[in-house]
Amino acid sequence: MPERLRVAVVGVGHFGSLHADKYAAMDDVELVAGVDQDAARGAKVAATHGCQALTDYRELAGQVDAASLTVPTSLHHQVGLELLEMGLSLLVEKPITETVDSANALIATAKARGLTLQVGHLERFSPAYFALAERVSNPLFIEANRITPFQPRAKDVNVVLDLMIHDIDLIMALVKSPLISVDAVGAAVVSEGEDIVSARLGFGSGCAANLTASRVSLKTERSMRIFQPDAYLVADLAQRKVTSRRKGEGEMFPGIPNIETEEFSFEQADALAHEIADFVRCVRAKETPAVNGEAGRDAVQAALMITDSLQAHRRLLEQSGVI
Repeated sequence: MPERLRVAVVGVGHFGSLHADKYAAMDDVELVAGVDQDAARGAKVAATHGCQALTDYRELAGQVDAASLTVPTSLHHQVGLELLEMGLSLLVEKPITETVDSANALIATAKARGLTLQVGHLERFSPAYFALAERVSNPLFIEANRITPFQPRAKDVNVVLDLMIHDIDLIMALVKSPLISVDAVGAAVVSEGEDIVSARLGFGSGCAANLTASRVSLKTERSMRIFQPDAYLVADLAQRKVTSRRKGEGEMFPGIPNIETEEFSFEQADALAHEIADFVRCVRAKETPAVNGEAGRDAVQAALMITDSLQAHRRLLEQSGVI
């Protein structure tokens, strides 16, 4: 492998251009090209970073070792498969694909060719998540809220694949147990797909999780509460704060243990820079990423189970004449 890892970004809209910024700032990486069907977008990245501007990702063959794939989700399978078959390691933005079968196809191709496949679940690189992961051992109940005002950038998918999938991935990483049941309700407000969803997930360990995601709210909130036998943890993912309350020594009242409280706050961290640095490291060392293709696939499978439950609930409402 060359001394400097040669990379490209395929899809240089808003988020793709941020990927390009991070690569361009790395000493051991050469940003070779920004690729986009919109020539003006590619030209803007090229002018900023002195790289090539391409409109066809097939022109990357033989020029790069790895790429970020930041095109619409509906194109992840087709474009991702071709890039892997060209021999490129991939960082695919979440969700990995729209279906489990197409995710499995990317996973199988990457494995067959000895390539790195990482999925861009950005929250896994936040300091708040790391603090939770160090303290969560046996979760019994989890509550997650992720709400934001509407942004038209992801209207090709419902709010489950747009926003809720972040918390699905975090919760599955923390619980480490198979998902066995799902019950969900939701509503389409400004999109064809659901813009607000509430889901209850049941895991083989006995843990239950309630998730709410909305992209039609008047405020932004990203929070998680976790209950386990010895502790209660609250994470404000937006404000980068974690509070832990757990049983301490002694009693505050007869038979009631003292409660020890710890509060942690974190400086603003560039999660995307950490994610991309981890991807580059894994490509070079041929190591398995923390958020590999399988983790991305499992998050999609859970999201599709939620979508199936939403559809069943919608049919029930239609049959009863509510909608």
